[in-house]
Amino acid sequence: MRNTHLRFHIITFVAGTILGLLLWGHSAPDGRGSNAAWAQQLEREPGIAALRAEVERLKGMVPDQSHAMSDVDYHFTNLWFAGKAANWALAEFYWKETLAHIKWAVRIIPVRKDNAGREVKLESILQAIENTPHLKLGDVIQQHDVKQFEETYRALIEQGCYTCHKASDKPYLRPRIPDRPASSMINFDPKATWPK
Repeated sequence: MRNTHLRFHIITFVAGTILGLLLWGHSAPDGRGSNAAWAQQLEREPGIAALRAEVERLKGMVPDQSHAMSDVDYHFTNLWFAGKAANWALAEFYWKETLAHIKWAVRIIPVRKDNAGREVKLESILQAIENTPHLKLGDVIQQHDVKQFEETYRALIEQGCYTCHKASDKPYLRPRIPDRPASSMINFDPKATWPK
């Protein structure tokens, strides 16, 4: 998963660098870089056409938002079991992974259209969730309080996750407290020794 994410950033950087160099190598006849003749000249450049084709090809390789949200599901589910087991180091790991993948999902589609055609700015919703005091699960994990962890996790599902789903006209995506870990391989017991 991280390799896909890293590869996407590398490809984006390379494509941006190539485009920048191509544009830098051409100067507009009037010296301002903004007239129609210069734009038409760029359209005729074979390098620009090839670059556009490559950008389109790369866009086709980027995972969709549901893929990133599947990763959120995995990490957020395991987070519940790590917190319930008071395995705070593991809980912190899964919380950071959850946030990283939510941010990735928002980068993939930062603005959605609802059924009425209005823009839903997912980044604004994410910032509101991150800044709402009773939804700051990372702070609760640092306090090592199982009861507060459970309350905050539940509030985050109801007032964070589900609020975003409803705002995006996806009320049928109803998150819940998980009944089993997403991983059958990870030991959630903080006192476990290796091998078990």
